[in-house]
Amino acid sequence: PFFFASSPHALHTTHRPSSRVDPLDHITPRREHKGKMHSEYTSFGKASRRRCSLATASIAVNAVLLLVGASVYLSSGAADLSAPMRSARVMAQRPSGVKNIAAGLAAAGLSSLSFLGASKALTYDEFQGLSYLDVKGSGMANTCPVLSSGTTDVKTALKPGNYKFDKFCIEPTKFQVKEDVGKGKKEFIDTKLMTRLTYTLDAMSGSMKVGSGGAIEFAEEDGIDYAPTTVQLPGGSRVPFLFTVKELNAKGDISAFGGDFSVPSYRGSTFLDPKGRGAATGYDTAVAIPAGGAGDEEALGKENNKSIKPLVGKAQLSIAKYDPATGEVAGVFQSVQPSDTDLGAKVPKDIKVQGVWYAQLTQA
Repeated sequence: PFFFASSPHALHTTHRPSSRVDPLDHITPRREHKGKMHSEYTSFGKASRRRCSLATASIAVNAVLLLVGASVYLSSGAADLSAPMRSARVMAQRPSGVKNIAAGLAAAGLSSLSFLGASKALTYDEFQGLSYLDVKGSGMANTCPVLSSGTTDVKTALKPGNYKFDKFCIEPTKFQVKEDVGKGKKEFIDTKLMTRLTYTLDAMSGSMKVGSGGAIEFAEEDGIDYAPTTVQLPGGSRVPFLFTVKELNAKGDISAFGGDFSVPSYRGSTFLDPKGRGAATGYDTAVAIPAGGAGDEEALGKENNKSIKPLVGKAQLSIAKYDPATGEVAGVFQSVQPSDTDLGAKVPKDIKVQGVWYAQLTQA
């Protein structure tokens, strides 16, 4: 606490520290003499110096190359513009060596950075060789493994039988929302993703049955099979939804097999709205709000009677590649599911999700 001196003698008073211990002192940051903030809550002893990963060092080096090359190139270009016309004619016949070197540095940095951006698509074995620091902050944890080996003749390579699949991963690459585009016509329009890189479904498992004619029965049973996601429409409104393929039961053949899946409520039964109303707890109605006039009963009823009833979505998958040696399989998918209903108060929108998927098969 700060005290204001009421007399000149108070300025010479020596402050005696109190023997009383603050119970929150171990979690509250304290200001030390040298102006540094210290908190024992986040103190883990002497932190060792973090080693820079190879990917981070490469990005830094190539970014420096790009910046240095661009600055030198631009400065040399400005010098050319300020030079007389006769000098410019000579420069056109004999290009500057410094300018060529600068352009080369910029091109090398740009090409290397683009290569690093494309190198995020890794195989399963390459993922296993990465450390925590390699994956942290790179966005690779939100991607599914790719299949670099194998065959595209899946119908011949995939033998009939009962299989168990695990490490089932679904990575969306496009989100669309069905909206009215005028004259009573509705179409799926592109959206802007507002969620960070946490929307990929992973570590799912289930069973798959392959028939003699290439027929497939696919059932998802367990895993991280839902992810809260939000997209933004061109007008600025945002649409939250629970991206999922929970309890997917698909049938068909190798080229296309699809079916229904369950879409749980975006919010749980114990969630309370601003009026304190919930599905399993909270008030039954809004307190201090009149019942409303004629015609308001339905709107008030939807707000008061919260619903967490799961809805239904549809998904379709296809197998593009299969590796008999490792049991890895990969393909593309498309799903259409409802958005959030605000616990039954709003009409859901249709969300179309497209992307790629990956799994590992083993004989049951």
